[in-house]
Amino acid sequence: MLNHLNIRNLALVDSVSIAFENGLNVITGETGAGKSLLIGALRLLLGERADKSMIRTGETSCGIEAVFELDDSSDVNAVLEEYGLPPCEGGLLIIRRTLSENSSKNLVNDSPVTLSVLKALGDVLVDMHGPYDHQSLLKTEAQMEVLDAFGDLGNDRAAYREIYNRFQTLEKRLDELSKIDNSGLQEQIDLLEWRIKEVEDAKISEEDEQAVLQEHEQIANAQNILELAQTATSGLTEAEYSAFEGLSAARKACSQLAKYIPEAEAWAEEIEGAVRTAQEISSAIQRAVEDMEAGPERLRFLDDRVALYRSLKRKYAPTIPEILTKLDDWKARLNDLKSRDEQRAALKTDCAAARAETEKAGRALRRKRQNVAGKLADAITAELRDLGFEHGLFEIQLRDCEPTGSGVDEIEFGFAPNAGETMRPLRAIASSGEISRVMLAVKAVLARHDRIPLLIFDEIDANVGGEIANAVGGKLAQVGLTHQVIAITHLPQVAVCGHTHFAVSKRVQDGRTFTEIARLSGENRTDEIARMLGGKDLTKVALQHAEELLKNKNTNQTVL
Repeated sequence: MLNHLNIRNLALVDSVSIAFENGLNVITGETGAGKSLLIGALRLLLGERADKSMIRTGETSCGIEAVFELDDSSDVNAVLEEYGLPPCEGGLLIIRRTLSENSSKNLVNDSPVTLSVLKALGDVLVDMHGPYDHQSLLKTEAQMEVLDAFGDLGNDRAAYREIYNRFQTLEKRLDELSKIDNSGLQEQIDLLEWRIKEVEDAKISEEDEQAVLQEHEQIANAQNILELAQTATSGLTEAEYSAFEGLSAARKACSQLAKYIPEAEAWAEEIEGAVRTAQEISSAIQRAVEDMEAGPERLRFLDDRVALYRSLKRKYAPTIPEILTKLDDWKARLNDLKSRDEQRAALKTDCAAARAETEKAGRALRRKRQNVAGKLADAITAELRDLGFEHGLFEIQLRDCEPTGSGVDEIEFGFAPNAGETMRPLRAIASSGEISRVMLAVKAVLARHDRIPLLIFDEIDANVGGEIANAVGGKLAQVGLTHQVIAITHLPQVAVCGHTHFAVSKRVQDGRTFTEIARLSGENRTDEIARMLGGKDLTKVALQHAEELLKNKNTNQTVL
């Protein structure tokens, strides 16, 4: 579960530390107090992009830290292993993110990571549902994801997708060949052959270019190089007072001095090494300049070679590797033009076989989906009846379609909220309150089948109230029996269902606004529920009503 969340200098938050518990954690507070900042902080920790405007005014950086304690860390460890990171020790996972005006620093168990690692961890740690995320359930792609998740068909879908991708690659290649324009075909072939011949005849390479430029530079400065070499060799070994002469005299003197000073023998040996070094360097310089061919014919050759490289770069690309890459592209294109008909015939055969294989894999996947579609529909229907749709019905339809990345069938979630109503597509439902409850029902069903430890609901109870709010609260509490749940709510009926209750507030001090969060119990929790019922003025009636809500809900939770 998420054990601790620490936030520093993020927007209105100065410093906040929250210790979450198992079960349903509810977060309440007045509009604008900063409840969603907590969810925003978690989103940042799990890979969402950030900018410096999130840093609290007057500060240069902000920091967020989450501590997860996992009973089963196998999924997290698999992600860590994929990115070359050490596994969790004792199921402990600590994620830190620091944002400054010029940089961002991300750490997982003190190892630096990229945003892609944080996102991958988020996929196995947290299922987050925001105020408008229920709209995603209206999209057929999301509906298919729900069905496959319920049926544990992820591996089957991935196997199908691999076959489909091969089919798409062949179709794309066939389409490219089919788009070759017949007009001017010979002109295209002639141009490509000329370009290929020009580049191949030039026998260019990045290594050759560097060698040509270096030799060209040397020959262009040959006179100066020879003069410098002569000065160096003279100073080392050839001049009357060269280093060699001086070192030789010093070595002889130290050898004689050794009769009187024993250490002088070692000095003589060291000087002997310096003598050899001077001779070796002088010889190396002489060999280097002797090999330098400074004749006019060689210079003309190098001038022509340098001009050729410059010409090719102007025509085709600014660097030699890029020109060679283009050469490969021209050869492939030329082959396509010359053998287009033969390739198309072969590709048509391959595409037909790949399509047949794709359709076969798709039909196998559909059969598995059909086997679980009815079970998922029944499970969601049961959850919806708990959420106030006593006579509601949920249906899942699968229809044939052309092969796509997700299969060879289309999906449609159907819903009849009331008795006597015809089944309509879920996307045809106008009430956001109804769609929110459908999403909660889906989440409740999937929660029993997935391994994600933390579910977050940000105002999923929007546009509901009364007895329906009681049902939503009870359902969130029920999900909290098997998963850790964090729910932001404005409804007292939902808030009283929380196993743990936090209230967010803000205060102004010395002209600065501060967001604070406190864990509530006893009278403090009663006061917060009363505020949600009747506003800031806590009347006796509101307090009594709050006490009754809490008492009744606690009794029901004990039964659960």
